[in-house]
Parts: sequence; structure tokens; C-alpha cells
Amino acid sequence: MNFTEAKATFIQRWGELGTKWGINRTMGQIHGLLLISAKPHCADEIMQLLDISRGNVCMNLKSLVEWGLVYKKCKDGCRKEYYVAEKDMYQVFRQIVIQRRKEELEPLLLMMENYSDIEENCTESSEFCKVVGDIKYFSRKADATLDSLLKTKPDWFVGSFLKMLR
Repeated sequence: MNFTEAKATFIQRWGELGTKWGINRTMGQIHGLLLISAKPHCADEIMQLLDISRGNVCMNLKSLVEWGLVYKKCKDGCRKEYYVAEKDMYQVFRQIVIQRRKEELEPLLLMMENYSDIEENCTESSEFCKVVGDIKYFSRKADATLDSLLKTKPDWFVGSFLKMLR
């Protein structure tokens, strides 16, 4: 496989993977392009390279910046905004975890608080309270685990992760 084919395949597959960690395919493709690029790109270049509309590029770049996966970069003497991806894979992983936690786990924890004072006066309400209690317990444990993970140093995390894979 030559470089051009490899680059196109990587961008396509990164877009597909992105849907698994909570972003749309186009956002993943833009991230993939910026991730493997040696230089920053402006929206016009991204539009041309990926053959997508200006609105789609702008909307997805804004989201990638909000996720902390892409940063704006200024070029001297140029009014256009250029974008560069975070290249530290630990930071990329960390930002994805932070966003997934914010979008999925935090709303679940908040929702579970609504069911804290249900009266257990029959078999069905007891079962409901048991299941809600289990969800709250495991959600809190997951939240605490993610909190600990996000506080770890990259070297420790990578070392521990590689030991698990052996």
C-alpha cells in the first residue's frame, strides 16, 4: 500500500472509529486528517482534502475544539484560522474519556438522584428501588474509577495498560 492509499484508508477508518467513541464520522475524519498531518490546515484545505462542505467542516472543527482534540493555530501574516490536532495519544484518550463521561455518565448519575426517595410499599416498587440502587452503585464506581484514571500520570497509565494486555 502506498502512502496516499494508507492516508485515505486511515482517515476513513478513523472516521468510522469516531462513531464508536461518540462523534460523527465526518468529525472523526477531520480529526484523523489533522492527527496525521505534519502541518496545520485551514477550513478551506480540509474541505478540499476531504471533499466536504464548508458548513460541515466549520461545525465539526468547532466541536473538535470543544472536545479538546484540536487547537486553533495562527500563522503570521495570515487571517485564516488553522487547526492542529493534539498529537499526544494519552491526551487524546483522556479528552475522549472526559467528554464521554460528561455526555453519558454524569446525566445518568443526575437522573438516578431523581429516584432516591421512592417508597417501597410493594414487590414492584422494591424491585424498582433495587435496580435503581444497583445502577447508582455501579455508576458511582465507574465515575470514581474514571476520576482516578484521569488523575494518573501518562507513564503509569501506559505501563499498567500494557501489563494488562500481556
